[in-house]
Amino acid sequence: MGSSTAKPVFVITGTSGEGKSTLARRLVERMPELQLAVSATTRPQRPGEVDGRDYWFISEDEFDRRLGEDDFLEWVELPWGPGYRSGTLLSEIERIRGKGRAPLLEIETTGALAVHDRVPGAVTIFVTAPSREELEKRLRSRATENEGEIEERLDAAEQQLELESAFDHRIVNDDFERAFSELEEIVRGDLECAGTIPARDPSTR
Repeated sequence: MGSSTAKPVFVITGTSGEGKSTLARRLVERMPELQLAVSATTRPQRPGEVDGRDYWFISEDEFDRRLGEDDFLEWVELPWGPGYRSGTLLSEIERIRGKGRAPLLEIETTGALAVHDRVPGAVTIFVTAPSREELEKRLRSRATENEGEIEERLDAAEQQLELESAFDHRIVNDDFERAFSELEEIVRGDLECAGTIPARDPSTR
């Protein structure tokens, strides 16, 4: 996909509720070289979400049509809910690269593995909570899922944790500022290696 000089693709994934969305948004705010890719999904729109900003909300028929036309870089059936699907359109990656920026994807674990296999040079980062107890606490505190969905997400998290060794980097979000600093250092380092941003003077790090 693309040439060897194309902007690298960064992928943040991990268990639900460990803060990967917050980390991704903060990273984009701090680094104008990045742009967050907007996923397409068939799940219902939640209060406060905006179509085209948070997700592209599309119908099951539209999702099937796009699949048939091989329009997705990756897609997954969400590990919670009644068969909702989510994925990243190839056109979204090209749109971001067309602006001279590096795409940042914040997606489900199996989708992140697909990107790792399909996109040469993709940088994959797995973010997790320090414990299952802390993960459950965070899921309950955000109050966006019912009890059944929380249990489904916790079960899915156990399966996702079995895959974390397949990713390039692992960050434990036990302290947000520390986790963000680690994430920023990873991304800056890879952008420097790719020639997307100038290498920093080691004395300033």
